[in-house]
Amino acid sequence: MFGIVTREIARRRRAEEARYRTLARAGSGEVVDGLADRVAAAVTAQALRGPLAQAVGRLSPADRDVLLLVAWSQFTYEEVAETLQIKIGTVRSRLHRARRRIREALGGSNPTTAIEEDR
Repeated sequence: MFGIVTREIARRRRAEEARYRTLARAGSGEVVDGLADRVAAAVTAQALRGPLAQAVGRLSPADRDVLLLVAWSQFTYEEVAETLQIKIGTVRSRLHRARRRIREALGGSNPTTAIEEDR
């Protein structure tokens, strides 16, 4: 397992170095997210993990079900409606309410930004 991880890290490092060499040759002013940005995003996501779990735990079961099906299972609104046997409008309102409550519990920060970067 460690060998696989080591090779994957080395491969990603080489790819990133090649990307920076290409940008340097092209003279592009475009900034590319580097390893430091990904590490910062992972640390931010890790810091939000506890408060996020508490916030999700305080949601009503109906709101939590919709949020988890959309966020973790990546169901479409239609799939959530079919699975829970509710209307799509109900899915939208529950999801909106759940997201609002999560943002409020986290002090207005958006956990999806940090978590998406962590993937």
